[in-house]
Amino acid sequence: MGATVGSVLLSDGLVAVVKRDCPTCVLVEPVLRELGAAVWCQDDAGWFDGDDTELELSYRLGIETVPTLMRVEGGTETARVVGWSREQWEGLTGVTGLGPGLPEHRPGCGSLSVDPGRIDALEARYGGSGLSSRRVELADLEDEHEALFDRGWTDGLPVVPPTPERVLRMLRGTPRDPREVVAVVPPDLVECTVEKVAVNAVMAGCLPEHLPVVLAALEAACAEEFALHGLLATTYFSGPLIVVNGPVARRIGMNSGVNALGQGNRANATIGRALQLVERNVGGGRPGEVDRATLGNPGKTTFCFAEREEDSPFAPLAADRGVPGDAVTLFAGSGVQPVVDQLSRDPESLARTFAACLRVNAHPKLPMAFDAMLVVSPEHGRVFREAGWDRARLLAELDGLLTLPAGELLRGVGGMAEGVPANLAGADLPKFRPGGLLVAHAGGDAGLFSAIIGGWVSGEAGSSPVSREVHA
Repeated sequence: MGATVGSVLLSDGLVAVVKRDCPTCVLVEPVLRELGAAVWCQDDAGWFDGDDTELELSYRLGIETVPTLMRVEGGTETARVVGWSREQWEGLTGVTGLGPGLPEHRPGCGSLSVDPGRIDALEARYGGSGLSSRRVELADLEDEHEALFDRGWTDGLPVVPPTPERVLRMLRGTPRDPREVVAVVPPDLVECTVEKVAVNAVMAGCLPEHLPVVLAALEAACAEEFALHGLLATTYFSGPLIVVNGPVARRIGMNSGVNALGQGNRANATIGRALQLVERNVGGGRPGEVDRATLGNPGKTTFCFAEREEDSPFAPLAADRGVPGDAVTLFAGSGVQPVVDQLSRDPESLARTFAACLRVNAHPKLPMAFDAMLVVSPEHGRVFREAGWDRARLLAELDGLLTLPAGELLRGVGGMAEGVPANLAGADLPKFRPGGLLVAHAGGDAGLFSAIIGGWVSGEAGSSPVSREVHA
């Protein structure tokens, strides 16, 4: 009689699992041969009769240490000993005087089946992983990267093939159930599970610790007020921008400093890219189909940075929006407009520079039409910090400076047909709606440069920024 373990049949009696690259296993080889045990070796198919180089038996039996000696009776394991201990081995086997020339005990070695470099592949192969995503088998001569391009699953750049073991490894980044629906993703309004997000996070190049931020970003992007469907379908430039706050940003290695809005940081680049891939591969938001942007912007591949909270004159952006701690804020960003002011040393002068540059957001004669995010650099931020200005004080100053007489904004004024209709003549009009101008802090220590990230159509007609908590 015996037991079937996966594809392996174990006979009743003594069973051992060893590996040749383990001094303790080599030490007890004579004892195992004396006992006549059925011995399965993990790394040398010719050492004993049992070949477990595929590690199926070790995985299914939960072997963590070798040598492991077991007794099987009636097809069931009844006893187990790990490492070498003469007393324990004699107790399990009922044989006295084992290994007379050996030490009384010797610790074992780690099993190959729990090697971090192998465990994901073993779980995918033998573990009943529970992954529900459709499996795609490629032909032997088919290049996996080209296959992903051909199937339309990339953003134009190569992606990491989402093998089952990679997806399982990614899912270890969150305690959430892989089957949990995170959001309904436009434009096709498809339910997106944690597993589907993990698949796209693998493709984007994320690490498992990035996954909670991607999940929070997707929840925010799919909130009704963010209007992702409209953002995808518009002919305007904008796409989702992710700003990350809280200790999570430092913990996963995000960049809030030098070149914060640029390339070179894995977390920044892959988190933003993962969100875009979910929109494309789950929601169906592909350029030239639903995505009708006339020009687009480079940030539609990835646009994500962490706010620089240390030495900032402002509270964290998400905290000021009612979500303290680890959080993301989603904004419909259209691209970066530089702001240069190397001479202002007082907050009033610097605020006037910011106001002059913000006035041209989208068009200098279009008030309350498009949102914006002002990213204040550390050198500019120091001017406000030393003067005691917080975010509310700066926004109040900018609101006053950007309240404009409609006479300057009417259609035809200045020889420009664009502008507001004549029935608004005589009014004073704010450049931004309430809440339509966000202020963040990021960048390297050197450089009297800040940035304006243009937004999309304001409020109910377009997109409103959304902040969400990042759950560990």
